[in-house]
Amino acid sequence: MWSRRLVLCAVFMPLAFLVLRDAPVRFAAPESLALPEAPPGAPQPDIVPRSTWRADEGMVKDAAAYTGRVSAAFIHHTGHPNGYDCADAPELLRGIQAAHIQKDGWDDIGYNFVVDRCGTIYEGRAGGITRPVRGAHTKGFNADSVGIAAIGTFGADVPVPNAVVEAIARVIAWKLRPGIDPRGSVRLVSTNDQSRYPKGQAVKLHVVSGHRDSYLTGCPGDSLYAQLPAIREAVAALRERRR
Repeated sequence: MWSRRLVLCAVFMPLAFLVLRDAPVRFAAPESLALPEAPPGAPQPDIVPRSTWRADEGMVKDAAAYTGRVSAAFIHHTGHPNGYDCADAPELLRGIQAAHIQKDGWDDIGYNFVVDRCGTIYEGRAGGITRPVRGAHTKGFNADSVGIAAIGTFGADVPVPNAVVEAIARVIAWKLRPGIDPRGSVRLVSTNDQSRYPKGQAVKLHVVSGHRDSYLTGCPGDSLYAQLPAIREAVAALRERRR
C-alpha cells in the first residue's frame, strides 16, 4: 500500500505534465435528447461505477454533454508510478477527478473509462455508462470518440500488463459503433487549433489511436503505444465472436 503522501504526489504532479488541457465543447442536447447507443459490437464488460469509487458528484460543474456514435478510441496513461496497489485505484481516481476539475477547470474527470493494472475497468466521466458521453480527453477530437486511460506510466521498456491490454480491448469492442473495423482508419474533423491539426481540418486517424496521434504529447507512453496493434486485433477478435 502506498502512503497517502505518495498517492497525492502521484496524482497531482504527473497530471500537470501529462494530461492535456481541453475542456469539452458544449454543443450537446439535454439529457432527454441525448442519443442512445446502438446495439453493441461486443458485450458490455464489468465496469465499476462512479458510486463505488466514490466520485465527488458535488464537484462536477455541469451536466454531461453527449456526442455521436463512437467511431474512434483514444488511449492514454495517467502518469502515476506503476507500483500502486489496485485496491488504491479508487483513491487515485478521486485524485484525477479533483485535478481535472480544480486544476484544469473541466466539468468532470476527462476520461470516459479508466483501467488499473489488474484489469479492472472504472466508469470515468459521468453521464451514463451506455451512452455516448463527450469526454475531455483528446484536444480537438472529443466528438464521436471514447477516451480510455490506463493508470500508470508506460514509457519505453516499461512492461504493459496483459490485464491492461485486455481491459482496454474489452471497452473498445463494446463501445465502438457497429460496422467499423478497429484495425482500420476513420475520418475526423479537428475542433481545436491546439491539437496536432488546425480547427476544421479533416484528418485520417486510426480507429484505435494513442493520445499522441491527435496531440503533441508522449502519452500513452512508448510501451503502451506499441501495444496498439495488439489491442486492435483483440478488439476485432472480440467483435467477431459476437457475430
